[in-house]
Amino acid sequence: RDPEEARKLLDPVLERMMEAVHRYEGTVNQVMGDGIMALFGAPLAHEDHAVRGCYAALRMQETIRRYADEVYRTEGVTVQIRVGLNSGEVVVRTIGSDLRMDYTAVGQTTHLAARMEQLATPGTILVTSATLQLAEGFIEVKPKGPVPVKGLPQPVDVFELTGVGVVRSRLEAAAAARGLTGFVGRGSEIELLRQTLELAASGQGQLVAVVGEPGVGKSRLYWEFTHSHRTQGWMMVDSGSVSYGKATAYLPVIELLKTYFQIEARDDPRRMREKVTGKMLSLDRALEPCLPALLSLLDLPTQDPAWDALDSTARRERTLDAVKRLLLRESQVQPLLVMFEDLHWIDSETQALLDSLVESLPTARLLLLVNYRPEYRHNWDGKTYYRQLRIDPLPSESARDLLAGLMGNDASLDALKAKLIEHTEGNPFYLEESVRMLVETGSLAGERGAYRLAQAEYSAEIPLTVEAILAARIDRLSPEDKRLLQSAAVIGKHVPFALLQAIAELSEHQLYQGIGRLQAAEFLYEARLFPDQEYTFKHALTHEVAYRGVVQERRRTLHAAIAEAIERLYADRLPEHIERLAHHALRGELWPKAAISLPWSRQRRTCGSCCLPASQRVWHGEPRSSTARPATRRSQPPMTRSCAVTKTTRPSRSSCMQLQV
Repeated sequence: RDPEEARKLLDPVLERMMEAVHRYEGTVNQVMGDGIMALFGAPLAHEDHAVRGCYAALRMQETIRRYADEVYRTEGVTVQIRVGLNSGEVVVRTIGSDLRMDYTAVGQTTHLAARMEQLATPGTILVTSATLQLAEGFIEVKPKGPVPVKGLPQPVDVFELTGVGVVRSRLEAAAAARGLTGFVGRGSEIELLRQTLELAASGQGQLVAVVGEPGVGKSRLYWEFTHSHRTQGWMMVDSGSVSYGKATAYLPVIELLKTYFQIEARDDPRRMREKVTGKMLSLDRALEPCLPALLSLLDLPTQDPAWDALDSTARRERTLDAVKRLLLRESQVQPLLVMFEDLHWIDSETQALLDSLVESLPTARLLLLVNYRPEYRHNWDGKTYYRQLRIDPLPSESARDLLAGLMGNDASLDALKAKLIEHTEGNPFYLEESVRMLVETGSLAGERGAYRLAQAEYSAEIPLTVEAILAARIDRLSPEDKRLLQSAAVIGKHVPFALLQAIAELSEHQLYQGIGRLQAAEFLYEARLFPDQEYTFKHALTHEVAYRGVVQERRRTLHAAIAEAIERLYADRLPEHIERLAHHALRGELWPKAAISLPWSRQRRTCGSCCLPASQRVWHGEPRSSTARPATRRSQPPMTRSCAVTKTTRPSRSSCMQLQV
């Protein structure tokens, strides 16, 4: 076939591939004539990068099939693509010149994604077990069995991605795969929800917001409340925003309407229209003027010339009014509980609907429940019918109860439980995922609720799901604040101000401003002011993830600078800091300093409290060694190209996609 004719067929295919990648906020980092490579979760981390990659792959297969049908009818040519997906660590580098800037990634993860694409048959998508583990429940797969892969010593478990799963949230995924853990604590929060439910039932509509960091149990609290006897006699509809949905108007509203009208995935447009029209008119025929707006929202033909003639502003006003009128009218028939989750990802149109609905709450039998992370902002604080619940990690006693239900009460687990609580700061999701990883790595044996310690030494790996959440939080910082946080992470979990000032390359004013922003974002806390000002990471896990985000060369340079700063700043009391000096000298590859300080550090640890005054008995924890992960999963030093200037490099955990026509 003539090259120009082939190009005319291939260009639309590449455009559809890239549209699917961009829809889920991925990055196309290579275009290779008849294929592309894309990254999800790098260079900017996403906590659900594997799910985004899988959804993008399914979307592009769907759009290419429609295009292929058209091409076959007109040209008699068959067009198919094959897709490979893998998840893991890559080193991302920015390369560019004065005219262009590109991202590229290197490492084992990209190699395995390319092998999956090569193994896939045309029209299919293959994923590795690493991707499936992160997207479990959100996707449907068919196992293909272990497959030998060139360059790897062991066969790789491969799965064919066939469709979207039934779950919509992390809580639903966990419930479907493993069942929910025991619900502990939160008694006062449940009581406040009960009180607001009674007020709403009496015609005094209420708005309740649950606020908290990822993993503390916002969704679980609502699940326990809405599935209890307290909500009997209430109609409940729920929806939630998704991390990739800010650019899609009304996405949570559409899901809410599908729940309300009981629309299922197998319903065709005719059946959907019947459900919407029938329920609306049976509720109140006065709602008939709202039908075109709701049908349009559900992407159904309106068959209304007056609606088609409206401009975008008028349609928006009619749409917001129609949804609000529907919910308020339903609340007159029976008490209505409406739940919107994850407002930190909400789009502007759904936000406008919520604001409008909130204004109409005071006289409605309607309880509006929302939850979000601390960074979300709204204008509801002045409402008398607004209640906010701040959810924090579990206190130690409740965390122990949670672990007892997960692990059991074998005496060999006591030290491990204490370590887990300290490591996760009592975050329920982090605790559950940590236990799950210990089971998967063989550190725990037995059954859920009756585990025992199987290994004298257990791995302290960060669960991949937890690492993705924390890395995404860190990547939302400005470049300056992220660099400062990473510098602090290299110092250790406890960060003396003097050491940070010595390596930060900032003025004192800029440094205090940066630390203030990190404190406001709850990455760092002020630990003490006397005798030396010191900060600490809120979570040990956050410290580790921030440390792992520093490429090895910069990490070595910072360790060396910290060792030299310790000698300079604490010259008159160096024995107090000998362990920290030895740690940084070793990791900074300052071999003469390490050779001198390590024996003193070992002697100090051997002497312990019998040799040292109480003021010197402080052990400064260090991040997990980079050798904790298998060698095949470690980030390798980035390669440079002679034709471009390497601007930045950083290790990231991402999902890589390789595609070819």
